[in-house]
Amino acid sequence: MLSLLLPNLGRSSRLSARCLATVADRPRIPQTVIEKVVQKYAVDLPEEKVVRAGDYVMIRPEHVMTHDNTGPVISKFKSIGATRIKNTSQLVFTLDHDVQNKSAKNLSKYASIEAFARTHGIDFYPAGRGIGHQVLVEEGYAFPYALTVASDSHSNMYGGVGCVGTPIVRTDAAALWATGQTWWQVPRMVKVEFKGKLAPGVTGKDVIVALCGYFKNDEVLNAAIEFTGEGVSSLAIDDRLTISNMTTEWGALAGVFPVDDTLLQWYEVLLKRIERRTFGDSSSLWSVPEHPRLNRRRLDALRSSSLASDPDASYAAHITFDLSTLVPHISGPNSVKITTPLPELQAEVVPIQKAYLLSCTNARLSDIAAAAEVMKGRKVAPGVDFYVAAASSEVQQDAERLGDWATLIAAGAKPLPSGCGPCIGLGTGLLEEGQTGISATNRNYKGRMGHPAAKAYLASPAVVAASAIKGYICGPDSLDPALLPPAGAPTFSISSPSKDASSEGAGLQKEPVLPGFPSTFSGPLLFAPQDNLNTDALYPGKYTYQDDITLEKQAEVVMENYDPSFAGLVASIRKEQAAGTEAPETKRGVVLVSGYNFGTGSSREQAATALKSAGIPLVIAGSFGDIFKRNAINNGLVCIESPELVADLTAAYAKDGKRGAGGKKDELTVNEGHSVDVKVAEGRVIVRWPSGEEKTYSVGTVGASVQELWLCGGLEGFVLKSIQAEA
Repeated sequence: MLSLLLPNLGRSSRLSARCLATVADRPRIPQTVIEKVVQKYAVDLPEEKVVRAGDYVMIRPEHVMTHDNTGPVISKFKSIGATRIKNTSQLVFTLDHDVQNKSAKNLSKYASIEAFARTHGIDFYPAGRGIGHQVLVEEGYAFPYALTVASDSHSNMYGGVGCVGTPIVRTDAAALWATGQTWWQVPRMVKVEFKGKLAPGVTGKDVIVALCGYFKNDEVLNAAIEFTGEGVSSLAIDDRLTISNMTTEWGALAGVFPVDDTLLQWYEVLLKRIERRTFGDSSSLWSVPEHPRLNRRRLDALRSSSLASDPDASYAAHITFDLSTLVPHISGPNSVKITTPLPELQAEVVPIQKAYLLSCTNARLSDIAAAAEVMKGRKVAPGVDFYVAAASSEVQQDAERLGDWATLIAAGAKPLPSGCGPCIGLGTGLLEEGQTGISATNRNYKGRMGHPAAKAYLASPAVVAASAIKGYICGPDSLDPALLPPAGAPTFSISSPSKDASSEGAGLQKEPVLPGFPSTFSGPLLFAPQDNLNTDALYPGKYTYQDDITLEKQAEVVMENYDPSFAGLVASIRKEQAAGTEAPETKRGVVLVSGYNFGTGSSREQAATALKSAGIPLVIAGSFGDIFKRNAINNGLVCIESPELVADLTAAYAKDGKRGAGGKKDELTVNEGHSVDVKVAEGRVIVRWPSGEEKTYSVGTVGASVQELWLCGGLEGFVLKSIQAEA
């Protein structure tokens, strides 16, 4: 089954040094704490192997969570020929995304997911219990020094409690159900060192908003971040969860805080809360039943164990950030890469029509309390709708008990059920055309929270509440400028070790072409001059949980939020191509070229399948978001990185020679008559320019491992092939 995947792929590719971990050849190899956690959960390692960044390893995670996407995962699970869950205690189902949808179709979908869970004995949390990531923290599925994955991009959040949380995609989830394990490439390691202490009124949300905006050039792209430094101890766990949650938007695959006294004390409080939840009175004569994951035995074991990075562990980069120099910051509009100090934006008096306090990022008890403190005795401004939803039912009960929930409702807030809702663009309260909103959520991508012509900003709960009261983006009256550092950019720095010269040129050796795999991908070249082209742009969120959408329909809406004319353009080109003939060794189609961090964002695999279904068999970019690349490889879409080609096309066709504002003719997709041949096994891209010039670019090769997945139609087909071989 899937356990055969990496060994088989490694033999096929002849790249065992890259695709499989190698036996350690020295007594001690230093590791980061994240590498040590992965080592615990890696399986079938060669004897004495020490896991390092860059290694491909088989992992058996502690838990794997799916949410509303459980339905499609069930379909995949069945389609690969699996009939039995390998390890039912590993799985967790949480329904949280489309909880406002009471249609018969959605209720039937939810019922079928619950029935599957009951049949197989899987832990199930129904709609209304809370957002999956919050539930996993509250119920101990995400736990210090554990490796827990989820079919959702914000599983990074588990790092706030010292758990290595990382996203997987639906196909991975189905494979995990069937086999208990999947493949993972250990990311490069980045150390983020916090110094100083936050000033009063500055929060964890301000920290991550600033990090996303000031380090916006892929400094942490596809990395695992280890937060460290003396500044960490002053950060509350809710702040850590917020920061880890939005390391996803920063571009990382994990963001892990240390296990320290602050965290251990937080677990003590949580343990007492669980005891109260069980009996209501810890002095009861009855013995309190032990929670299966959050209990005294496990907490004592955690206290007696300790994992830390070795002093000489290797990092791809070291970022230092002085918390004491940070003022509140605002993200946007419509990009987490844009960040502005609150005093500057407040002076512009930006009116808002909607405000949001919800999501897995900032809707915990301390967030609701901060907003309630601002709104006490006040009213939401006329013309503003303020929506609130707790991160979980447990959070809402506590907020009600403390009176904070009633304070928000009395001020005019509109309550929504605990769930994702507007954050994912579902249900009540979406931004309408021309509106501006401020939100305590994690993403303000164009079109994500409503109409593509709306503007979305991100901020801390207190700033969102203050803005809802005043009707424009501003801070709370309690924010004392005298206690804040000077407005402006905080103090930070970054250093990176020099690259190992021996690694230069890796992957440029010619690869053998497996029988049936095209040696050349050929066709017209389209250029989208945009960095950070996210999954909402590639495949709008409003379609993501419509499980009956066909591949043909996906092709019709591909790139809709970026360029509404894109799908039609590709369809017309493909129609012309259909009249020609195709050589056996050549795969014809449209080749899309774009900028850096292509496919950043959510874990929706439709972002890859929609492109492939439209007739785009290969994408070239400066770099790719790792989740998208994983989805692409798992579904047979080839990804090639060519910064040189991106630079040439940008200089020639991007408006003002810069990506981000379309082409020189104000078009969003540049179509100037280029054609391209991509020799994937040779590592060459040959571009014929409209002038007649032909230029060749050197790129990484497509190894036999990826070729084999492509020939099988993706990971799902490969696992099916393996199951059939063992039958």
